[in-house]
Amino acid sequence: MDIFKIFKGRKLDPVLCAAWIFAAISAFFVHPGSAYLGYIDWRSLGILWALMVIIQGFRENAIFEKIAEFLLSKVKSGWQLAAVLIFMCFFGSMLITNDVALITFVPFALMILHSCKRDDMMIPVVVFQTVAANLGSMFTPVGNPQNLYLYGVTGMSITAFLSTMLPYTLAAAVLLCIALLTLPDKNAKINVSSEFMTVKSFGSVKQIVIYACLFVLALLTVLRIIPWYILCALVLIIVAGMDYKIVLQADYILLLTFIGFFIFTGNIGNIPEIKVFLQKIVTDREFAVAIITSQFISNVPATLMLSDFTSDYKELLLGVNVGGLGTLIASMASLISYKAYTSANKDKTKKYLLTFTVVNIIFLAILVSLKMVLS
Repeated sequence: MDIFKIFKGRKLDPVLCAAWIFAAISAFFVHPGSAYLGYIDWRSLGILWALMVIIQGFRENAIFEKIAEFLLSKVKSGWQLAAVLIFMCFFGSMLITNDVALITFVPFALMILHSCKRDDMMIPVVVFQTVAANLGSMFTPVGNPQNLYLYGVTGMSITAFLSTMLPYTLAAAVLLCIALLTLPDKNAKINVSSEFMTVKSFGSVKQIVIYACLFVLALLTVLRIIPWYILCALVLIIVAGMDYKIVLQADYILLLTFIGFFIFTGNIGNIPEIKVFLQKIVTDREFAVAIITSQFISNVPATLMLSDFTSDYKELLLGVNVGGLGTLIASMASLISYKAYTSANKDKTKKYLLTFTVVNIIFLAILVSLKMVLS
């Protein structure tokens, strides 16, 4: 296994660089030592890595695309086509993360819409897919990295987690249904012909079953029934035995970013003056501070930076998830859709950004208002 293949051809990630620059600066105040290892939440990293590998295994077997093809074979009109494409991201992100949902379904949507000669729907559909993935993923602990981390470090029960996020998830679903009414020529008849279904056939049925079993084990690990290191060992041995390349395709950039922020926040927590100052800023303002911070550095780093300075994790959980709306970088997953659309439509970049920003601000304003009503 060539470890350098993990990073070969990848551009330098700005968030990764920022995390390690912050970590390096903080190291001047709290010198490196064995205590650094205690900063890192190995359980969250291990589970996140295992989920990345398992979901990549599903993707290699084209299971998500085949499910999408089945659903699309039933559509008859423009709004039905859009509804399938958008809600696949919404519900899919709850189990396969917002990043993977967008990586999988946005290029698929672009292909289908172009094939059906509905390019006029591309921008709104892709924007709503992005919002759907970011908001659907907030419902479950495995929907996105910040949820997995907060669920692990807080010891929150699954019932408490789901009940906290349920009102906002339901509101998001309603808003997405309303959004379908804004689509251009939404009632026009459409035919998604089988000739447009170019996705490869299922891979090995045996592999799909194995990955399904590993996914169940991962969920049991998230629920604290199985130790995380047993899950990681099983995933490494089994997946590497089937196809070691799948192991190399996990997002190691994200994992290294986590480690950088763990070191930074751990060091900051050991500088009393700064820790007290940040606690004063965050305490009783978790929701608002999380949303504002997410707009500038995205919600995953915001979670890692703020979690050490508050004990009101429910407010932080809501803030970083709702805070994924807003700017293009509020959730790094949003960049996946942006790059997928604009790489083939460079002349429409400004129109995409305008639509994205307006839609995100509207959704953000409504969910913040809902939070104020429920508080």
